[in-house]
Parts: sequence; structure tokens; C-alpha cells
Amino acid sequence: MILIDHKDRRPIYEQIIERFQQMILCGAMQPNASMPSVRSLAMELSLNPNTIQRAYQELERAGYIYTIKGKGSFVSDTAAAAAHKRQEIQREMQVTVDKALLSGITAEELPEILTACIQNSSVLINRGSMKGELT
Repeated sequence: MILIDHKDRRPIYEQIIERFQQMILCGAMQPNASMPSVRSLAMELSLNPNTIQRAYQELERAGYIYTIKGKGSFVSDTAAAAAHKRQEIQREMQVTVDKALLSGITAEELPEILTACIQNSSVLINRGSMKGELT
């Protein structure tokens, strides 16, 4: 279910967040589905429960999961989580666009660069195709 890459430089809790985000957004985890308990996931991954707790807190803050006291954590509606992720990506893209413009790339060149990035995406190459595929 969750694989930790110990060679990854990112903190383990960030890897856990990313894996759950991916599973939630792609529909592998349905809305209102129960999340593994902090203790059981910590045991399964041989991690400190505080690491799992931190990941769950961040997932909840970002709208991916919700917690019911005494019951556990559950997957939120994916529409809210997807909207949050889109906003986060848009902020990151804005920073990149600003850097590009400041470095002398013109507004007219940006769509060409974006198209090239999409065509070279390892995500799309691994999937084989995408909705609204570029031609």
C-alpha cells in the first residue's frame, strides 16, 4: 500500500502524504473509507507513530482526510482534495511563470514550453495516454 523510499531526501512523513494524496486523487481510496490507524500503519511500516500522525495532520489540514474523535480518520470527498491540489499546483506554476518571464522568456514562448513539458512528462509516458491528449 505505502512504500517508503529511504534514498529519497524528503522527510518520510512527506512521502506518506504524497502516497495517500495519489491514492485519494486517483480514486484508489474512496470517500469516507477508513484510513489505517496511526498505530497499525506505524507498525506496518516500522516507523514512529509520530511520523504517521504528522502525515495525517497535514492530510487533514489539506482536506484529504477528516478525523472523527474516537472513530479514526477517513477519506474526504475527492473534489475538495482535488481543488486544493489544483490551487497548490497553480501557485507553483505562477512562481515558475514569474521566473521564466524575469529570465527573458516571452509570454508567447510559455505555451510552447508547457506543451513540451507535457509531452515529455514521465507520468504520461507511464500511463500511455491522457484525456484531452495533445496532438
